Amino acid sequence: QVRLVESGGGLVQAGWSLTLSCAASGISFRLNSMGWHRQAPGKQREVVATITSGGSTWYADSVKGRFTISRDNAKRTVYLQMNSLKPEDTAVYYCSATWVSEYWGQGTQVTVSS
Repeated sequence: QVRLVESGGGLVQAGWSLTLSCAASGISFRLNSMGWHRQAPGKQREVVATITSGGSTWYADSVKGRFTISRDNAKRTVYLQMNSLKPEDTAVYYCSATWVSEYWGQGTQVTVSS
């Protein structure tokens, strides 16, 4: 059974930092591209950052320079370090794993107050 479990969300003030984690099981983790996505109330889900099996990264323009995605294959975990958080970063953050199939976690809420 595939499971992606996000953690690390919470309520913070603007300018603060948070690190999200996504622990994966039931997949060949090192073969998967991993991603972080977010969905704010009333908006469509958007890609925030991705990291390939080889470690190549991509970021949305809105988070470039503030967020860092990384992975630890030994721990089967992908991280999203979020710095200089803004109120517009408020959303539910989801982890995804993509290889032959695509899987999603249940999400973790991040709320940034001004």
